[in-house]
Amino acid sequence: MSEPDVVLALQQPWVSVDNDDSATSPEGILGADHPHPRAYGTYPRILAKYVREEGKLSLPDAIRKFTAFPAQREHLADRGVIKQGMWADLVVFDPAAIHAVATYDTPNRLSIGMSYVLVNGVPVVEEGRMTGALPGHVIRGPGYARP
Repeated sequence: MSEPDVVLALQQPWVSVDNDDSATSPEGILGADHPHPRAYGTYPRILAKYVREEGKLSLPDAIRKFTAFPAQREHLADRGVIKQGMWADLVVFDPAAIHAVATYDTPNRLSIGMSYVLVNGVPVVEEGRMTGALPGHVIRGPGYARP
């Protein structure tokens, strides 16, 4: 996609953001994988480039496109917003510091500026380092058919 097309898409209120790369670990056996840099950097890149540096998107709009809007579109009524009784999938980050560092040569690199990542309320990244916790589970949509 051309850069103007990316900006135009990001600015549309009906566009949410997704990452279609596999969720690999930079450590262990999965760390040997060589994914596209977007596996680690999609959201931090948008926050750094399009929100902070270029002002093409506001921080609240970006966060909505990453969280509440995709959850709403996928009919995940218990995710996407911070509210009592919801799953606690949260990222604590510094808007002034967040940026992607993954490259094509070295893609297995966690982004800078994320202090904590919580999945189901459990820290999986704490003070910028992976904890080893694996609290997540697969969410299957209505189109899933058991084999």
